[in-house]
Amino acid sequence: MRLSRFHLHTSKETPAEAEIISHKLMLKAGMIRKLAAGLYTWSPLGLRVLRKVERAVREEMDAAGAIELLMPTIQPQELWEETGRWEKFGGQLLKIKDRKEAGYCYGPTAEEVITDFARSELASYKQLPVNFYNIQTKFRDEIRPRFGVMRAREFLMKDAYSFHLTEEDLGREYRNMYDTYGRIFQRLGLKFRAVFADTGAIGGSASHEFHVLADSGEDAIAFSSGSDYAANVELAQALAPGARAAASEQMRRIDTPVQKTCEDVAALMGIDLARTVKSVALTGEDADGQPQFVLALVRGDHVVNEIKLAKLAGLGNYRLATEGEIDAHLGSEPGFLGPVAPRAPIRVVADRSVAAMADFVVGANEKGFHLAGVNWGRDLPEPDEVADIRNVVEGDASPDGQGTLSIARGIEVGHVFQLGRKYAEAMQCTVLDETGRASVPLMGCYGIGVSRIVAAAIEQNFDANGIVWPEAMAPWHVAVCMINPKNDPAVSDAAQALYDELNAAGIEAVLDDRGLRPGAMFADIELIGIPHRVVVSERGLASGSFEYRHRRASEAENLDRAALLARLGVA
Repeated sequence: MRLSRFHLHTSKETPAEAEIISHKLMLKAGMIRKLAAGLYTWSPLGLRVLRKVERAVREEMDAAGAIELLMPTIQPQELWEETGRWEKFGGQLLKIKDRKEAGYCYGPTAEEVITDFARSELASYKQLPVNFYNIQTKFRDEIRPRFGVMRAREFLMKDAYSFHLTEEDLGREYRNMYDTYGRIFQRLGLKFRAVFADTGAIGGSASHEFHVLADSGEDAIAFSSGSDYAANVELAQALAPGARAAASEQMRRIDTPVQKTCEDVAALMGIDLARTVKSVALTGEDADGQPQFVLALVRGDHVVNEIKLAKLAGLGNYRLATEGEIDAHLGSEPGFLGPVAPRAPIRVVADRSVAAMADFVVGANEKGFHLAGVNWGRDLPEPDEVADIRNVVEGDASPDGQGTLSIARGIEVGHVFQLGRKYAEAMQCTVLDETGRASVPLMGCYGIGVSRIVAAAIEQNFDANGIVWPEAMAPWHVAVCMINPKNDPAVSDAAQALYDELNAAGIEAVLDDRGLRPGAMFADIELIGIPHRVVVSERGLASGSFEYRHRRASEAENLDRAALLARLGVA
């Protein structure tokens, strides 16, 4: 490809709308152009990278035994009503009607469509196991689309679904897909981690997320220093501390006129934040379906984990309590709440670390006051429930007993689930087993954000000059740059010959024949992230050399033809 015949439209300016580096660089490099909120046109340059990712995903899925099909982006309302998700999926589901007023949605995922396909196509256990995959555009109506293609409303996704008669068979395919995902991300040259994860809105049992590690990642992941344990912070278990110490202080009131946070109270008292207890007021339902007021307690230096809370009995649909509800049960206002002497019956759920505390500080349920020297069993009853309800933090013991936890940021680019029979049962999908009886198959679900990988790779690979693509994702591997080709036909001929030789050897090369000045030409090549740059010039030809520079190198080298070809992998 000659760049003079290619649409390359770069920019020197940083777009005002872009917040993160991948969005900025994709716009500056001319890879994407915004059409509307969360909707982007992929330019020829951007599409070359997107197709590289798609090809790697497709080839590894094929090698793993999955079978590709193509499902529609528009899905009938009736299918979603069968699973109950037409209403449950929420505002991200873009609902539309056709000219006959029939309801449809623009598919955000494809569990309903693939299960409908399976129930009409799979009749016997002899057809199982099978794994169908689909690389298709999806749409989720994000409230606030942002970060370019990282959180777009329309995106390219690979979703796969497997069908099985037994748990053991599902487990084998789950592991097959887990390993396949590892090969995909390794092939793309990305630093990543697979982590235990919550199954979320998709549902199911076992679940792993695959995260590209990047400082800008929205997700926090915890990983062990002594093993391969890794989990999303939402799921990582915080181990119980040791036995509770004996009380050594008497309970007393502390005047805190404007100190409403644990941080401010600890600073006023001159104590460690870990000696304070944070009270979060919630409402849920008890076993009889009646409203209950819940006080969730975590240490002052910890953060409540909303997902862990929601898994406790009666808190599946909890919400934060209103000021009126807080006053009715505690006789106080937010900022001074605590579990001591409530006005009305409450349920106290204490994190494991709080249940092991002695002589701690909590709100006094009185404006302007806190209580110090509080102890369980003496100043207030033992908690109604003790559970792991906090996020893990740096330095916590690893749940597998090996090492301590570190926290890193990650960008989720893949997710694998064991769905079980949730969708097959809801849609009455059955196959005949070996005895001739109708059996509901188990399902696995395996998704990869193809377009999201492009942005995630940039978040992990960039410098002050632009994108630094891993070799497997670069639009071209080598840029052959001509200096003053119009003034010296020998330069043009030599550059063309080198370009032809590289492509003949299977190395993707692009010929920059635009006639730009070296500074502008090199800036473009660095911005769009081509791994290898070769400069052909009159001076170089006179000395029998080419100027070579790797995208990550600080200086260029002068190499003769044999050394250059060897460096570029030409035998």
